[in-house]
Amino acid sequence: MRILGIDPGIGRTGWGIIEVDASKFEVREYGCIETQPNSPLGDRLIILYDVLKKIIEKQRPDEISIEELFFNTNAKTALMVGHARGVVLLVAGQMGIPIGEYTPLQVKMALTGYGRAEKPQIGQMVKTLLRLSSIPKPDDTSDALAVALTHAFSRKMGLYHQVR
Repeated sequence: MRILGIDPGIGRTGWGIIEVDASKFEVREYGCIETQPNSPLGDRLIILYDVLKKIIEKQRPDEISIEELFFNTNAKTALMVGHARGVVLLVAGQMGIPIGEYTPLQVKMALTGYGRAEKPQIGQMVKTLLRLSSIPKPDDTSDALAVALTHAFSRKMGLYHQVR
């Protein structure tokens, strides 16, 4: 099974493709889609849409996993992340790909067993589980691979909740 993990954001959207075969994980490709902060919002969303669509067409994932929106005190940031999530859901819906959503807490618990794990701990687990030589950068990319791994673990344990 091929899973596309996504850590959505308007400035940076991390993404990573993993191949899952039983309990073996292999990275296919990963990266970060970046948009310019001074560009109009609509243009940034179009860039995100176009690049995501190309990644999906090239990699042909069976399922997509996305990090749920974590709302803290900054409503503007949450709104911008919501726009990026909407683009991801739109592309997946148009292409008929099932989506799983995971909270940051679920991702931390799945990878480290500790709900207050910090980014370096998550990155280290991504590196270890995927047998990488270094932690993927930027953090958005590592987070996207963590979401993909969480999806793989959830499917294996029968905890998969399909959003679409």
